[in-house]
Amino acid sequence: MIFNHVANRLDDNYFETVVEMLKVKLGFVELRRTERAIWLRQPGANVDLQFSRSAVAYRDEDKIRSQVSFLSETPRAELEGLAAWAEAHGMKAEVGSYSDREFFLDAPEAFVDFVIEAMTPELADYPVTVSAFRS
Repeated sequence: MIFNHVANRLDDNYFETVVEMLKVKLGFVELRRTERAIWLRQPGANVDLQFSRSAVAYRDEDKIRSQVSFLSETPRAELEGLAAWAEAHGMKAEVGSYSDREFFLDAPEAFVDFVIEAMTPELADYPVTVSAFRS
């Protein structure tokens, strides 16, 4: 098996707003859509992001440990830009931090089981070589 995508849940009321934010602010492209879900890809990436519509009222208290993560030389500024866009489109958003190099954006009413993380590139500079998988 080859890794294909990660799926998370969005509150149905903010589904289209979050999708639009990812398209407009981060260049994501819509791959496929059904009544309950959408698959997106950012140009240059090889793993897709799926979002499913959710009507649950409960939000995981520990959801900051589940992220959709991005690399950036200016992670806090990037997330603050997304938060400003979200607020301007009627979606409450807040930026927090795990450290001085790792930050997160939460849209508490929209993100059911995750936050958007941005971190500096050296945190993903792993001393490992990964070869193509063969089954």
